[in-house]
Amino acid sequence: MSVLGWIVLFLGVTVILAFQRASLWVWLIAMAACLTGVSVWSELSTVTTVVLWLCLVGIVIVFGVLPVRRRFISRFMLNLYRKKMPTLSATEQEALTAGTVGWEGELFSGKPNWSEFRRIPKGQLSKEERDFLEGPVETLCGLVDNWKINQLTFTIPEIIWNFLKENGFFGLIIPKEYGGKAFSALGHSQVITKVASVSIAVATVVSVPNSLGPAELLLHYGTKEQKEYYLPRLARGEEIPCFALTSPVAGSDAGSIMDYGVVCQQLLAGEKRLGIRLNWDKRYITLAPVATLLGLAFKLYDPEHWLGDREALGITCALIPTTTPGVVIGRRHFPLRCAFPNGPTQGKDVFIPLDWIIGGVAMAGHGWRMLMESLAAGRSISLPSMATGGSKRVFYATGAYARIREQFNTYIGAFGGVQEALARIGGHTYLIEATRLFTVTALDRGQQPAVASAISKYHTTELSRSIINDAMDIHGGKGICMGPHNYLAQTYIESPISITVEGANILTRSMIIFGQGAIRCHPFILKEITAAQNNDLRAFDRALFGHIGLIISNKVRAFLLSVSKGHWASVPRGPLKRYYQQFSQFSAVFALLADMAMLSIGGALKRKEKLSSRLGDLLGFLYLGSAVIKYYELENEEEAWPLVQWVCEDLLYRIQTQIDGFLSNMPNRWLAWSLRWIVFPLGRRLQPPLDQLNGHVAKLLLYPSRVRSRLSQHVYTQNTPFNPVGLIDEILREVIAAEPLEKKLHQALRQKIIQGNTVEEWANSAVNHCVLTAEEAVRWLAAYRSRLRMTNVDDFTVEELT
Repeated sequence: MSVLGWIVLFLGVTVILAFQRASLWVWLIAMAACLTGVSVWSELSTVTTVVLWLCLVGIVIVFGVLPVRRRFISRFMLNLYRKKMPTLSATEQEALTAGTVGWEGELFSGKPNWSEFRRIPKGQLSKEERDFLEGPVETLCGLVDNWKINQLTFTIPEIIWNFLKENGFFGLIIPKEYGGKAFSALGHSQVITKVASVSIAVATVVSVPNSLGPAELLLHYGTKEQKEYYLPRLARGEEIPCFALTSPVAGSDAGSIMDYGVVCQQLLAGEKRLGIRLNWDKRYITLAPVATLLGLAFKLYDPEHWLGDREALGITCALIPTTTPGVVIGRRHFPLRCAFPNGPTQGKDVFIPLDWIIGGVAMAGHGWRMLMESLAAGRSISLPSMATGGSKRVFYATGAYARIREQFNTYIGAFGGVQEALARIGGHTYLIEATRLFTVTALDRGQQPAVASAISKYHTTELSRSIINDAMDIHGGKGICMGPHNYLAQTYIESPISITVEGANILTRSMIIFGQGAIRCHPFILKEITAAQNNDLRAFDRALFGHIGLIISNKVRAFLLSVSKGHWASVPRGPLKRYYQQFSQFSAVFALLADMAMLSIGGALKRKEKLSSRLGDLLGFLYLGSAVIKYYELENEEEAWPLVQWVCEDLLYRIQTQIDGFLSNMPNRWLAWSLRWIVFPLGRRLQPPLDQLNGHVAKLLLYPSRVRSRLSQHVYTQNTPFNPVGLIDEILREVIAAEPLEKKLHQALRQKIIQGNTVEEWANSAVNHCVLTAEEAVRWLAAYRSRLRMTNVDDFTVEELT
């Protein structure tokens, strides 16, 4: 073989090994095998061959003999790393290590393990959870008059509060031994989803005691005495809890709060006791105006060293009965005319015993980690579930409305512009549901996914905003005229609330998803940081060379998978194979771009929020795409295939767009140019969903179907006095059944066979001229009146409005 042939062979072996992510010793053995072939069969001189062997031996000694590698390479790199690396505070370390890493870590590796992914089981509701949904939750939904609550009284009526307490809605997450329901994350999520399909205000009242609040914190960190006293009272609704974190100065950034407590001695009930004197000013606290038990986050100081040598103990969480002297509650904010109780709270020189700290004195200063780990519940369950419930209701109603409402003698869902919006509503609703279920089932498998929960919260709430905006466009005047029969306006008005809470979405996108994910989810960065801080040479050596191998592998994988459009990826067989391949391709691309960004920009990357947000989008879209694949495989519903196609093609196109935007704005232009050749060797070939696919998806919303029924699951659809969508499915079926009669009648009108000025006259004339039978005329008139009932809007006298 010629020299060129051997060079090609060496390069080919190198590329294959990098693509397959072979270990260092496999590399070295493969190189030795190739070099043996060169020695035996090539035409190289003896001197050249000896030099090549000496080079290989040198590489083996330097990189393959661990003591040598650690002494001459890793020690130098460790010292350099320790000089360059900023010191992490205890608070930052707690934030970075809080929670667990799940599937998002696989996506960050550049080579997701799809076999492991397919073994993730489907979440199942228990019989008790199903009975609760079909019983108390269904009854609760029938009690809710959302128009009255939000527009007339601005309060949730006592009958609903009592029903929630009597039926255990405030104890969904509390174990049975304390009188709670002990529901799974899936069961908890389904309850919130269904209630949110009727009223976000009532859903918020249900969700807050079951997410970030006293119950969640007590379960994980409370003392035995605290649990035994408070958890039964919380489960029965005897205590209404709230948790006060957000302040006027710091927002929800616990590290910057000004609220503080000082350890001191003070008289309490005539006895001198050691405790904490607290001062705070909080706002935006849900349930604070009606709370009986206040959870409080504050900074704790011990200037007289009652508790030890440290003066600044750090963020601490305590439980305070709102009857405690100095506690101020009761005033309310007015959040976009949504009537859940929300307001400020203040405390002036409030003295509390030390045993009111959640977890007792031992947990003083550990509040930041407690909050970071517990936030996963709010981000993973409450907000995505509320976004899902509202979106499903919009999906259910808008598809039917577009089929019922006519313009120019044609239902408006037949118009191309409306079909585009319907396709987005259908695709985004499917995506929200898939993401919610994928994330809550991770919780049920014991994970606390800090990064995945942020992805879920951000994308589900943003998608729900897109859904309601499209629905308002389709409904036109029907959507903007408020009244008890308007099922969209309140959702439209409230949509910014979920965008804002539990970390505003701008902050979540630009700082949290990739900012936290880059360290938490990356296979090696956190290990490198930890090893460097501990001056652990062995651990640093493993992490460093693992990281180097990862970068080499992802560079090769990104290029080869981009050249082959993903076809060379090893993925499961089946109808979703193509999407598995494409998401594998972009996982490698994302992992490469993330590493290149961190290497070239360094610590300044977290301040380049536009770049960080694009990388966060890439991780988020890969996570969402995985959720859709999982949802389709578990449900195995062929009729939903157009929705899966639409969602995956939309996500892949958006991934391509964000990669292009990232490369166009990368500061190191030479690096950006070289990366563009690796990730787009054939250019940008992906397109958004085509018009034909939009039409297929729209039709799934316009007719009764299994897909429409599945995506309307856990939407309250009963025909009750307060439910404006209670008759919508019945009217849809009635209108569709009457369409052949409508066509006959309109054809007779065009041919001037029948005459009249009203629909009643048309019907009579149609019967007289044998266009319709008497029974058909009655059916057509009934469908016509049902259509009007669906499309009409409310009106009021001036007195009613004032």
